[in-house]
Amino acid sequence: QVQLVESGGGLVQTGDSLRLSCAASGRTFSSNAMGWFRQAPGKEREFVAAINWSGLTDYSDSVKGRFTISRDSAQNTVSLQMNSLKPEDTAVYYCAGTGRFKRPPYARSSLYDYWGRGTQVTVSS
Repeated sequence: QVQLVESGGGLVQTGDSLRLSCAASGRTFSSNAMGWFRQAPGKEREFVAAINWSGLTDYSDSVKGRFTISRDSAQNTVSLQMNSLKPEDTAVYYCAGTGRFKRPPYARSSLYDYWGRGTQVTVSS
């Protein structure tokens, strides 16, 4: 059974940093793309960042320059370093992985076959 488990969320203040981690089990994602999405209350889930097998990364405009996605294929993990957090970053953050090799772009949620349950990030003003 494939599982993606997020960790690292919490309550922080504007300008603070957080690092989210996602641990995958049940299969390896070394040849696949992995991404982070988020969903704020009353809003649709939106793309945040993705990284593929070669290290190619993609970011939404709203987080570019502030967030950094990375992966450790040996550990089967993906991380999201979030700096200069803003109240509008408040959301539940989800880790996702594709079930097979996929070409970019990676912003469409329909590309992903596996999803974690999410971790809450709250940024107070």
